[in-house]
Amino acid sequence: MYYTYMLRCRDDSIYTGITTDLARRWEEHTGRGRKAAGYTRTHEACGMLAAFRSENRGAASRLEYHIKTLSKPQKERLAVDGDLSVLSRKLRPEDYHFLPRPLQEPERNG
Repeated sequence: MYYTYMLRCRDDSIYTGITTDLARRWEEHTGRGRKAAGYTRTHEACGMLAAFRSENRGAASRLEYHIKTLSKPQKERLAVDGDLSVLSRKLRPEDYHFLPRPLQEPERNG
C-alpha cells in the first residue's frame, strides 16, 4: 500500500510526496532530520491536508506528479474534496482512495 500525501507548510505552501507509512513520514518531515525532504527543512510542515491510498508505487508516483502540476487553488480544492477530475485523464480515479484527515487514524503496514 502506498500513499500520496499533501502537507501544509507554515508559509502556506503545499508539499506533495509519497510514502508507505504516513505517520512515520510525518515524523520525518517535522523532525527536519536527515530523512526530511529538503523542501520541508526550509518550509516547516504544520499539518497534513489529505492523502490518497493506492495499491502500488507507480500509481502513487503518477498521482504525485499530477498534483505537483496543479495551481495552488486546485491543490486546495483537491485537499478538501478529493475530486480527481482536476487531474489528467490518464489517471484512473478508481485506483485511489481519498483520506481527508489522514493522521487521525494512520494506517500502518506490518
